[in-house]
Formats: sequence, C-alpha cells, structure tokens
Amino acid sequence: MKPTLFACALALVTGVLSLTPFVTVHADPVAHDAGGSKSKAADQKRHPQDTPFEFRGIPLGITLDAFQAGATVRATPIDSVPVCETDVIAGSLGMSLKTRESLTVACRWAHQQANGWAISRAVVDGAPAQDHMLRFARVSGQTTFRLYEMSFVIDEGTAADLRHALADRYGVPRAGAHASASTSASNALPVYEWENAVSSITLRFLPATRNATLVYLLKAPDAWVKSVVQQWKTSSVDAS
Repeated sequence: MKPTLFACALALVTGVLSLTPFVTVHADPVAHDAGGSKSKAADQKRHPQDTPFEFRGIPLGITLDAFQAGATVRATPIDSVPVCETDVIAGSLGMSLKTRESLTVACRWAHQQANGWAISRAVVDGAPAQDHMLRFARVSGQTTFRLYEMSFVIDEGTAADLRHALADRYGVPRAGAHASASTSASNALPVYEWENAVSSITLRFLPATRNATLVYLLKAPDAWVKSVVQQWKTSSVDAS
C-alpha cells in the first residue's frame, strides 16, 4: 500500500513538494456533462432537492478517504493526484500543517515534475482553472472528514458558458449583484446562485480581473467551521 500524503499547500504554491502521493489516479479533463437534451422533469429526478450538488462526479459531503481513493481527479496534466494538508483555518489555531490529525483539511490536485511537485490546474467546463481548492472538515461526533466546499477561479469566458450549462442542468439561477468594499453600487459584481435544500453553487463574475469564482458549498458552512474551531479550542483546554 502506498503511504498517505498530506503535504503543505504553501509548498505547493511555490511549485515544490517532496513527499510521495498515497495514490495515483488518472485525470479526466472532459467538459461538463451534457444535459441540454434532458427535460426539466427528468433533471429534477436526477438532482433531488435533498442531494448535495456535485462537481463532475465529486459530490459535496463525500469523505476524504473516498475522494483520495477514487479515480475522480478533474485536473490537467493527466497524471495529477490529490494532495492534502491541514487547512489554513486549522493552521491558524496551531495545528501542524503536515498531518492528518486535524479538524479541517484542504486539497488540491498536483503533479510530479523533474524537480519536485507542482500544482495542477482543475478542469472546469473543459478549460483549465487558474486556481482551485477542496475543503474537508470533521464535525462533532464524527471521525471522518467530509467535503464541505469546492472553489475555483476561472476566466470570464468559461464562466459565461458555464452559467448557461448550470442553468440547463439545474434551472434558472437566482441572479443578483454583490458590491464589495472596492466597488461602487453601480459597479456591483454579477452573481448567479443555484441552491437546493442542502447545498448551493455560486458563480460570481469579477469584471476588473476578467475572471470569475465558482463555489460549491454545503449549507451552513460557517456554523460547521465554527463548530470545528470550538472542538479544537475545547480539546486544547482539556489537554492543558
């Protein structure tokens, strides 16, 4: 059995990792599933309201073990593998970065080069994303990590095409605008959101950078992460 890898994403950002991944799987940079010919009734049957959204076969709520063991790498180059580390949320609380003994874990896809490891590019709607992150957490009473967030940075052209694909798959989105601290009300950022009873997909356009962010999220993630933080603080007090 190959050893499990939990490498530091900070090292990934610089393009260098020194450990061996615990599993090798092949990437699948195929574009999003074609669903345009499906009727809305059939689509609703395939995507019930109590089922978390999924990104190209990777559902929110999947366990970390299942994510790492499955052949569901959605990145390029084709020999990319999932590489995970203690999330910055847990790192800021004092948890060691290169360990599985954490309450929150962040994963990216990476590939091996002649001089080490480098971040791969997630494939979104058939195009390489500029950045990506998948976050897992352990909630109270559970020992397994579960995926609660997937985030991607993509170019606006891919985002425009993806907006139509998501609308075709999940229905008309809730459209709105978000004014950040650096934007005026007249220059608010276009936002499109799809949601069901347990999860949401948010596509936010960033005109100033000609990019967009795509975020898959389980409902009530703030409460989830806060519970994780509280668990860590409580366990730290008990251990002292």
